[in-house]
Amino acid sequence: MAKIAFIGLGNMGGPMAANLAKAQHHVTAFDLSDAAVQAAVEKGAHKAASAAEAVKGAEIVVTMLPAGKHVRGVYESDVLPNVAKGTLLIDCSTIDVDSARHVAGLAQKAGLDMVDAPVSGGVGGATAGTLTFMVGGGDAAFAKARPILEKMGKNIVHAGASGNGQAAKICNNMILGVSMIAVGEAFMLAKRLGLDAQKLFDVASTSSGQCWALTNYCPVPGPVPASPANRDYQAGFTAAMMLKDLMLAQQAANAAGASTPLGAEAAQLFNMFVNNGHAAKDFSGIVKMIDGK
Repeated sequence: MAKIAFIGLGNMGGPMAANLAKAQHHVTAFDLSDAAVQAAVEKGAHKAASAAEAVKGAEIVVTMLPAGKHVRGVYESDVLPNVAKGTLLIDCSTIDVDSARHVAGLAQKAGLDMVDAPVSGGVGGATAGTLTFMVGGGDAAFAKARPILEKMGKNIVHAGASGNGQAAKICNNMILGVSMIAVGEAFMLAKRLGLDAQKLFDVASTSSGQCWALTNYCPVPGPVPASPANRDYQAGFTAAMMLKDLMLAQQAANAAGASTPLGAEAAQLFNMFVNNGHAAKDFSGIVKMIDGK
């Protein structure tokens, strides 16, 4: 049993912390939301009054925070000044690559092992413990982090050096955002041509149009019963979160001098969808905007 501090108990962090407690680890939890902390306590965690208090005495610190500025702030002000030597740091937030590498550099200077380990799999995966972790960091840090990550996820991929976990996450989600738009456009074209959605699915899912956005998350009701399209686009992964990841990809592309015209267009379209009041809808709901509704 490890002593784990978990900071950030939102839609993803709460279930992840619960799975660590379920695995018999001693989890000390903190979030700015008292309700989120209370929910974690009900799942077996122990309450901390602050992030700084949570990490004192911890062998492992796990963070799940909204953005790079929050990660920088928490690590610089609360984590690094208060953790003991030998503490392993795991940041599961999805943030910009520069912030991930900046914080990892500070940890290295303090003599601490750290990995960036953003996730894929949504709230369902966080609850079920089936997340995919894309991990950036040294081999030794990855080896230490893996047993902890395996209590929260099913697929643990070492992407390389610090920041590469974030790079893998934003590249993957750029593919997803672009492909969801393409799938949505195809189904709306089929609709106007009088082609039944199920017939298009039957063809595309078994031929060259096959992709995850189609076969697992089809954006129109019917063909994939488990997709949000059959629940009025109740979010598994919100449009706001997809926009965040697409903007992170564009920020990274601009910094690296990479050309991503489809990624840029996808970011603009999701920005329009979110600004039209659909931030909390599932990202696959963008098919409604494509349909002109």
